[in-house]
Amino acid sequence: MSLLTLFLVSLGVSADAFAVALGKGLQMRRLRVGDALAIAVTFGVFQALMPLLGWLLGTSLRDYITEIDHWVAFGLLAAIGGKMLWEAFQTDEEGGASDLGLPLSELLLLGVATSIDALAVGISLAFLEVSILGAVVAIGVITFAVSLAGVVIGHRAGVRFRRPAEIAGGLILILIGLRILLTHLGIL
Repeated sequence: MSLLTLFLVSLGVSADAFAVALGKGLQMRRLRVGDALAIAVTFGVFQALMPLLGWLLGTSLRDYITEIDHWVAFGLLAAIGGKMLWEAFQTDEEGGASDLGLPLSELLLLGVATSIDALAVGISLAFLEVSILGAVVAIGVITFAVSLAGVVIGHRAGVRFRRPAEIAGGLILILIGLRILLTHLGIL
């Protein structure tokens, strides 16, 4: 997997974290550095751990599905990307601004919820030639940066970036899955 593809996968899986961080930033009356860092670190750590778990699961299943691994990778990435696109076009109500702290239980729940897609990406990575350590670090660092930016942008600019981020993330994952499939089939 090229560095560009790894970067794009990292951006794709971090889109959910960006959207949630944006929403949390919207809810803050005052931008607290500690809360912004807590969100970014939590999302970065969960987004890094989930692909590792997925990769471990995928490598244990590799012998059973090597003949269809490209279809598995394509299906998972297309499903994740499609889900992100679907969610981007759903309407939702934003809560008002709040000056309350960020409860740890909510932060951990959001960390898990935004990283479920990364678990499936990790399964896909098990079927590709990729350094899992490099992938995990890239996904974690990029998610940290994107989430931190999301909190700040959400606090300052509002919701107008949420939908484009989810759309871009979904399209990126679908296109990467399609590229994996077409490359394996010898079309690219």
